[in-house]
Amino acid sequence: MTPPADLQTDLFIDGQWRPGSDGRRFDVVDPSDSSVIAHFAIATEADCHAAVDAAAAAQEAWAATAPRERSELLRAAYDVLTDEVEHFAALMVRENGKSWGDAMGEAGYAKEFFRWFAEEAVRVPGDYRLSPAGDKRIVVDRQPIGVSLLITPWNFPAAMATRKLAPALAAGCTTILKPARETPLTAAYVVDVLRRVGVPRGVVNLVTPVPTGPLVKAMVDRPEVRKLSFTGSTEVGRELLHACADSVVSASMELGGNAPLIVLPGADLDATVEGALLAKMRNGGSACTAANRFYVHSSLHDEFVARMDAALGEVAVGPGLDRGNDLGALVSVHERDKVAELVDGAVAAGATVVRGGTSSAEGAFYDATLLTGVQHGSTINRTEIFGPVTAVVRFDDVDEAVRMANDTVYGLMAYVFGEERAAMAVARRLEAGMVAVNRGVVSDPAAPFGGVKQSGLGREGSSEGILEFLEQKYIALTA
Repeated sequence: MTPPADLQTDLFIDGQWRPGSDGRRFDVVDPSDSSVIAHFAIATEADCHAAVDAAAAAQEAWAATAPRERSELLRAAYDVLTDEVEHFAALMVRENGKSWGDAMGEAGYAKEFFRWFAEEAVRVPGDYRLSPAGDKRIVVDRQPIGVSLLITPWNFPAAMATRKLAPALAAGCTTILKPARETPLTAAYVVDVLRRVGVPRGVVNLVTPVPTGPLVKAMVDRPEVRKLSFTGSTEVGRELLHACADSVVSASMELGGNAPLIVLPGADLDATVEGALLAKMRNGGSACTAANRFYVHSSLHDEFVARMDAALGEVAVGPGLDRGNDLGALVSVHERDKVAELVDGAVAAGATVVRGGTSSAEGAFYDATLLTGVQHGSTINRTEIFGPVTAVVRFDDVDEAVRMANDTVYGLMAYVFGEERAAMAVARRLEAGMVAVNRGVVSDPAAPFGGVKQSGLGREGSSEGILEFLEQKYIALTA
């Protein structure tokens, strides 16, 4: 096994790192200081088709590979990522801007998908039974769905890559990974780890197409591509679903969120503030699962705000490679400015800035911010902030809090803090694919991750995750 290269900046097609066919490259920028840290290869349409060709050529042999062999390759990748975890984290800090703590947390989470699906690879279920009429035996087998196009976002460049690659490879599917343009280096590193542990040529490919939309559609339109797994905005997800419909391609979608966090009367404020900080500030708020709308009962509102203000005042802001900082940069100045615009709009609409509300003049930093007097249904309340902004709405009636929490087209994540029985009763009423009760983080490779309504289709992680990459085949035998 060869040691990691300093930086992979080329496409990976048919087992080889290579530049794009026209030689063009785009800049990868460190958002903490706007410096260019790499020039990454641009994939042309010809490169995208070459990746599909390579994956298609490798599909039959990879599907026939023994589950134990696929399992051991994934476990070997987990071991490498464990040994090189700081290198893994540093790549994320440099191209994404997140804090060192967030990067290390993501590195640990990301590598666990390889370990989890190494175990799931050898446990794919089937079925065998006698028909009710007694005239035949019913055999239900599961087979790899085939060539899979995996599209990942910039906010979790490692975890979103491994959460898709691991189940696809475990199921026996070959893959084409398309990472976000902002964060290709982390994805390229993960792909190179798979190369180093011996995943066969053509089984994993990586492309970074420009222009993105038309070239992704060109790949989806190829008859060899049978699966699309996408994590990103609901707007882009809708467009991709249209593209999948044209070719009847199976689609899994993890889309936008607008997670409510409800603080019920009687909640333990020590646990609530601790959990709320995790739910809001993990990854600097740039998470589809981030608490976005805080609904706090009037009986606890003022004390909750005072405690959150004090807690946010302890958050150190600065470059992620400085391990003393808690909050790094947002992924770009553009994203920083979007957050600033939302906060400014909220203030203009009557909200009060308790803390923060400013951004650094240099780099894509935005201070941890706390707003009160936010109105349900206002722009900041309806928009996925994707930044370190706590926007608080006061409520008096629990039924009204539930109504407000469900008053959105999204349904990915929700949080409830309160006495356990009351919190569980509210959790069951919330229209969300995942609910955290008295805790700030739910993500786990062993749990089914996904949403309802316009937050997505399908589930990732858990035993369900590998099923997204398998098709059922019914075989009838004479009894």
